[in-house]
Amino acid sequence: MSKLKLLYGELNEEVLASQAADLQKAGYAVQTAVGRKGMMEALKKDAVDLVVLGQTLTREDRHHLPYMVKKLQSGARVLVLHTDGSRHPYVDGNIDTGSDMQHLLDKITAMQKSAQPKTMAATAGSR
Repeated sequence: MSKLKLLYGELNEEVLASQAADLQKAGYAVQTAVGRKGMMEALKKDAVDLVVLGQTLTREDRHHLPYMVKKLQSGARVLVLHTDGSRHPYVDGNIDTGSDMQHLLDKITAMQKSAQPKTMAATAGSR
């Protein structure tokens, strides 16, 4: 099984570097981007499985980017590290701001498991 490809974005570069390093240690292939512009450029370049929108992104970015993710990469899932993500129609998962890394890893694992049946059904041609 290949590594899950993540695109992780934050506005704060120190938070981005720290969190991305932890995600890589957990076995994920992590691409990073700073801010909305960086996220958009990354989404146009490489296909990813999961986009993680970090807590230091602006509220506007956390609202706008899920739409853009689905427009550019319809198969990518979106995880928002902020409580308000639960109300967004293009967000697949969210966790509370300030949650620890283990909570984030648990959420990613849960999202992977919930996506597997859909992927298998799509592959079999039934939806």
